[in-house]
Amino acid sequence: MRQEIRFLLGSEPRALRDVDPTMTVLDYLRGVEGLVGTKEGCNEGDCGACTVVRVRLAGGGLRYEAVNACIQFVGTLDGCQLLTVEHLAGDDGALHPVQQAMVDCYASQCGFCTPGFVMSLFALTRNTDRTPENAAIDDALAGNLCRCTGYAPIARAARRMYDLNPRADGITARQAVTVVALRALADRQTVCVGQGERRFYAPATVHALADLLLAHPEATTVTGSTDVGLWVTKQMRRPASVVYVGRVAELARLEESAATIEIGAAVTYTDAAATLARHYPDMGEVIRRLGSVPIRNAGTIGGNVANGSPIGDMPPMLIAAGAILQLRRGGERRTLPVEDFFLAYGKQDRQPGEFVEKISVPVPAPGTRFRAYKISKRFDQDISAVLGAFAVRLEDGAVASARIAYGGMAATPKRARAVEERLTGTPWTEATVRAAMADLPSDFQPLTDWRASADYRMRVAQNLLLRMYIETTDPNAETRLVGNRAFTHA
Repeated sequence: MRQEIRFLLGSEPRALRDVDPTMTVLDYLRGVEGLVGTKEGCNEGDCGACTVVRVRLAGGGLRYEAVNACIQFVGTLDGCQLLTVEHLAGDDGALHPVQQAMVDCYASQCGFCTPGFVMSLFALTRNTDRTPENAAIDDALAGNLCRCTGYAPIARAARRMYDLNPRADGITARQAVTVVALRALADRQTVCVGQGERRFYAPATVHALADLLLAHPEATTVTGSTDVGLWVTKQMRRPASVVYVGRVAELARLEESAATIEIGAAVTYTDAAATLARHYPDMGEVIRRLGSVPIRNAGTIGGNVANGSPIGDMPPMLIAAGAILQLRRGGERRTLPVEDFFLAYGKQDRQPGEFVEKISVPVPAPGTRFRAYKISKRFDQDISAVLGAFAVRLEDGAVASARIAYGGMAATPKRARAVEERLTGTPWTEATVRAAMADLPSDFQPLTDWRASADYRMRVAQNLLLRMYIETTDPNAETRLVGNRAFTHA
C-alpha cells in the first residue's frame, strides 16, 4: 500500500502524504501551491472559473481533459498531470496561442472568468485539430460563465486560436517526457493517505476495491465527485473515509457486442456518449445537455445510478432501455434490473460493502422506437424538472411492448406501469396514446418544488408521451428545439 499521492504539477513531480481526504484541487492549488490563477466562483462545478486540465495516459499517448478543480479531490490526481493557466505561457513569458487569441479578440473584460475559459479552450485544442463548428465551440464552453463579454468575443477567440498554431507550445514539446514520467507513476498499488482517522483510498484493481469496501463499508465511494464534491463545498460534510475508484482499470471498460453495451462503473459520460448515441440517439443528446464538458469528463454513469437521485438523468433512460445492474460485494456478484435498484427516496438495494460494478444496456430490438426528453429551466447544464424516457416496440402498427420511465415524478425514478399496460397490444394511434395519458396519475403523484409544480410535472409528463407518438408517426413535425445555443457568433 503506497502512502502518498504522486502526480505532475506542470512538469514538476509532487508527492503528497498528509492530505485531507476531501481537500479539493482548487484549495490545494491556491492554498498550498500559491497558484491563484484558478479562481473560486460557484464552488459547485457550474461557473467554470476553476477549470483546469487533467492529463492522463491513454492508448500510448496523452489525454487532455478539462475538469472543475472546485469539486475534484486532490487524491484523484494520482498518476496524472495537472495543468493550470500558469503552465501555458512559454519559458520566455510569451503568451500561449489560446491566451493571445483572447487578447486579439478582446475576449476578456474584468478577467475573473478568463483563466477558466482559457483552460477550456486549451483542452479543446488538444481534442480537435482544426477549427471546430460553432456548436462544438458552444459545447466546449457551456460550463464557463461570463458576466461581461456577451460571449461573442470568446467564441471568436475560439476560432482565432487555431490560426495561431495552438499545439506549437512547450507542453507539446514536452509530451514525450510527460508520457515517460506518467508511466513511471503508474503502479498496481492501493494508495492510502489522510489525516488522523480520516483516509483517502485509491485502489488500482477491482479485487482491491472489493476488499477495501468490505473492510470499510462506511466509506464514501467516488469517481468524478460531481455530487460528493458538493457535500464538501456546500453542505460542509466531511466523510470519514473516501474510496476513489478512478484508478480501477476493470471499471473503466466499455465493451460493445451485437446484443449489449457493457459500461463499467467508472466509465465517464464522455467515454460512453458516442457508443450510447449510436444505438440510442436521444440518450446521446440528453448526455450532451446534462452537464458541461468538465462535468462529463469526470462524472460517471455508474455513479449517477449508484447515487440514487430521483432527478438523475440516466436512470429513467436506462430503465426504459431495459438495462441490468451488476453489483459486487467481496467475491460475490448479483444482477438486477435497474428499476429494482431504487427502493425509496435515498435508499437503494445495496448492502454494506457492495458496489455497482457495471451496467449492461441491451441494443434495441428491431422495431423499437426510443425517445428521451429532458425538461429543465435552462437548456444546457441544468437539473431536470422531468425526464421522460420511452421505448415502444411496434409490430404491424400495434404496440408489442412498452417500457416507459420518468425521473422527477416520484421519490425514485420508476416505470409508468399502468400506461405500459394500457398501450401494450393496442394500435399505435393518437386515441390510444391519449387514453394512456389519462392513466398516468395512477402511476405518479408528483410534488411541487421550486423547479416545477405538481400540476406542471403531470401535464408535461403526459404531453411527452404524446410528443413521442407524434415524432414516431409524423417525421416532418417540428417538436425539437433547434439552434438553441448558449453563445452568439456574430
